[in-house]
Amino acid sequence: MKKFLLVTVVLCISVMSFAQTNKYKKLPTLGVNFFLQDFKTPATIASGSLSAALNNKNWAKLKDMQAGLSLQYMQGLTDHIDFSTTLGGTFVNYPFRSGSGISGTGSSKFLLEADAGVNIKLLTDKYFMVPYLNVGLGASMYGGTYFAAYVPIGGGLQFKLGEGSFLNTQFNYRSEVSALSTRHINYSIGFSAPLKDRKPEPVVVAPPPPPPAPVDTDGDGIFDNVDKCPTVPGVAKYQGCPVPDTDGDGINDDNDKCPTVKGLAKYDGCPIPDTDKDGINDEEDKCPTVPGLARYQGCPIPDTDGDGINDEEDKCPNVKGIRENNGCPALNFDAKDIKFAINSANLTTPSKKELDKGVVILKENPSLKLSIEGHASSTGTDKINDPLSVKRATSVKNYIVSKGVEKDRLTVVGYGSKKPVADNKTLEGRKANRRVEFKVQQ
Repeated sequence: MKKFLLVTVVLCISVMSFAQTNKYKKLPTLGVNFFLQDFKTPATIASGSLSAALNNKNWAKLKDMQAGLSLQYMQGLTDHIDFSTTLGGTFVNYPFRSGSGISGTGSSKFLLEADAGVNIKLLTDKYFMVPYLNVGLGASMYGGTYFAAYVPIGGGLQFKLGEGSFLNTQFNYRSEVSALSTRHINYSIGFSAPLKDRKPEPVVVAPPPPPPAPVDTDGDGIFDNVDKCPTVPGVAKYQGCPVPDTDGDGINDDNDKCPTVKGLAKYDGCPIPDTDKDGINDEEDKCPTVPGLARYQGCPIPDTDGDGINDEEDKCPNVKGIRENNGCPALNFDAKDIKFAINSANLTTPSKKELDKGVVILKENPSLKLSIEGHASSTGTDKINDPLSVKRATSVKNYIVSKGVEKDRLTVVGYGSKKPVADNKTLEGRKANRRVEFKVQQ
């Protein structure tokens, strides 16, 4: 009777709390549980004591328990109280109490148990782990013949897996109420998920305030409710704002001929013009009507020697030349006719005649400078050929200087046999490789 009164009180508290609402109140939820039934431990404690069972380790082992499955429905009554009903079944050799008047069946039969109660949570479902107490009323049917009633009392831990989804572990002591019921312990673990999604909380929109009385804060004759600049005097054309200066150049748009580009008052609000469109404004452009470059202050690239080739492309910018020779004068003499005998740096008569043509060019172009490069065939070693090539270039330089050309306009270099122009395996090839070449220098 005391147990019945306790359950009744708990159910009354649940009903009184049902009207409470909270965003953490559990949605209708369905769960599946795996459980173990323990009939041995309660019987051992009843025949002795709890301390004796603990000291002697005389409690049920896994092999002494019966496994089963159950379905569980839960729904929140408040944020701290959930209604719960469970239907589970297992096969067991039901140990009827001695006072029941029924002896054991001797074999395992199906035990169906159903109970309803409440889970009283110490925390809301907001938290990852929630401990709770459980109490309710239950009924069982064994073998389709024997019916009994019991009171489940226990506790558990709820672990949050997701929005509305939980892992539940529970310990439940089932105390007998009717003559055919037998006290036992139920251990369960299971997973539960909501049957529907949570409805979003309604958004309460406050009614708009009454319109204020017309005010003109800046005194420009335009009321604040239509004045886009209520604290600054403006004009109706710009909805109560001052005449704008879109480009921020200090000249308002009504007087600015270039309202979206910063400019100067002297040009009616436009930037300094660039007449020749070369990207350099006329005030900084020394050639404002001819496209040029910034590095030449807006003027085109100069052509110092006036040969039609600008100084940046002209390798001889101070001497008139031809485009085919990169702006340098054409060397109208054939360096191939300047030959040397084997192991010799002496100039032949035909070589001197050809060099005389070069002397004429150098005297006509007093700013022209030449590099004279000496070469040798592969006959002999580098120890011989390298100094020999220098001697050949020097021989050419000395001859040109002897004809009245300044020696500081000529430089010599020797490459030995490292830069052949013909096959050194043939007589003609080696003859062609004993040569000098001329390079124009700036």
